[in-house]
Amino acid sequence: MAASFSRTSRLLLSVIGCAAAAACGSFDSASHRIADSITPYKVEVVQGNFVSKEQVEALKPGMSRLQVREILGTPLVTSVFHADRWDFVFTLKRQGVEPQRRKLALFFKGDALERFEGDTMPSEAEFVAGLDNKRVNAQVPALEASEESLRQFSAARVVQPAAAAASAPAPAARSYPPLEGPSR
Repeated sequence: MAASFSRTSRLLLSVIGCAAAAACGSFDSASHRIADSITPYKVEVVQGNFVSKEQVEALKPGMSRLQVREILGTPLVTSVFHADRWDFVFTLKRQGVEPQRRKLALFFKGDALERFEGDTMPSEAEFVAGLDNKRVNAQVPALEASEESLRQFSAARVVQPAAAAASAPAPAARSYPPLEGPSR
């Protein structure tokens, strides 16, 4: 009977140990879910130069460095050892979204652009649409004002000069002490 009790108690302890180990794993998972749900805000990290598809299409071999800089801006990476190479790197890390990383390398021969290579770049519209991930089926508002809305706006802003001058209070006369003390 003692041997049977010993086996039963060992079996019971083994079952309790397994249940405790399983509980630790689900407690860890639950604690991660709770921590993720109460984390108020994670900063979006944007680094580098965003280069759009339209900017890349504007590049042509033979352009000067100044012309390329006017289109793309200042390169993120320039090397003293590789003076004829400019690297444009862009990274975006956001909560709940896969990090984005894009690279573009430009190669010069003297002052002229020889070639460029890199990742496929999104258009400006695609990039902006990808930034707003909270709204579903969001439409970009029209960025044009109708003639009627412009007339209403200008009518509300027009103030008669004579009426404005009459209603404005006259500035109070102020005298200030001299900046220099009395001479001795």
